[in-house]
Amino acid sequence: MTASFVDHATTDQAAALDAVFAGAPLMAILRGMGLERSVRLATTAWDLGIDSVEVPLQTDEDERVLREVARLGAERGKAVGAGTILTPAQVAVSADAGAAYVVSPGLDPDVVRAARERGIPILPGVATPSEVQRAVALGLTWLKAFPAQWLGADWFRHIRGPFPGVRFVATGGMDATNAGLFLDAGVRLVAVGSALEDESQLPRLAELLAR
Repeated sequence: MTASFVDHATTDQAAALDAVFAGAPLMAILRGMGLERSVRLATTAWDLGIDSVEVPLQTDEDERVLREVARLGAERGKAVGAGTILTPAQVAVSADAGAAYVVSPGLDPDVVRAARERGIPILPGVATPSEVQRAVALGLTWLKAFPAQWLGADWFRHIRGPFPGVRFVATGGMDATNAGLFLDAGVRLVAVGSALEDESQLPRLAELLAR
């Protein structure tokens, strides 16, 4: 892979994620929920005003769910991503299933390279300054901080100092009760999951989306 190709791919992927995550400050993660439940919660998310939905790929059923949620999302002009991407092979599976972007729990240069070669944006996970610095060196500007609840909101306030150009998505242990703290700390998006099934949390999620 030539340097010019890397630079071009990096710019294209950053712009693509800028567009995908430009709207609502929340995203939805539908992990292991099966087809019917995933479709229902994706619809709840979209109706609420959440633009981005992620379907983690861990079973064969998850791939079927991704295909259907991606199809329904396309009908509404919504981006659907594939999560828990651990290998280059899963990048291809995700792209073929209609994913608009892929998400990894950690930072693996081989997976980043596979995403670039396939032309699909990637959101890798980080949890330390060293990982953030490594990701920046790879040309990445969008990163997932995981597990965010255990890192704490103050982690983001501190990490923004040396890395002001990085946009963070907070994932792990997030719901309506703590999402606002992370958004106030400078997180660009907060990912929620089961909170979408808790009717008592929906009004607060709606308030966060209206910020």
